[in-house]
Amino acid sequence: MASIRVDGNRNTRGGSESGGGITGRHVLLGLIAFFGVVFAVNGVFLYQALSTHTGVVANEPYRKGLEYNQRIEADARQQALGWTVDLTVPDHVGEVRAMMVDANKRPVTGLRLVGRVGRPSTGDLDRALEFKEASAGTYIAPVTVLEEGTWIVELQASELKSDGEAVVWRMRKRIWQKP
Repeated sequence: MASIRVDGNRNTRGGSESGGGITGRHVLLGLIAFFGVVFAVNGVFLYQALSTHTGVVANEPYRKGLEYNQRIEADARQQALGWTVDLTVPDHVGEVRAMMVDANKRPVTGLRLVGRVGRPSTGDLDRALEFKEASAGTYIAPVTVLEEGTWIVELQASELKSDGEAVVWRMRKRIWQKP
């Protein structure tokens, strides 16, 4: 005769009566927690993206696109001039110095030189530069403290002509300020 053993702790449905299995409530709470974390992280990233950089690469991109061929021609005229500039930017308060010479190493005089110094990623710290010709071919502009890091210096030289002022030369240079 065979003996049958009965275990009093077993349930015929496969789970235990002490509630140790995963229930629908556990799955629901897990899904809510998971998507809550995903939405919170996305919210932080969205806030950082919108508050740090607008995403605008150029002001008036349509107009600039229409004038693209004129800009290429202006760059070719600038290259033909053969002008070079030795740009000096102080580590602290002082003056930006631009010494301009032509292809024959003669000073370029009589220009109206304006510029801007700013961070590459934002326009918040941009500063206008108004140059005065200190000596033949040497233009200086006062500047306040430039903090440590990367800066962009842009210069634009214009000549006065009978029909107005014409931009004849442009430069854009990335500089690194040390502490």
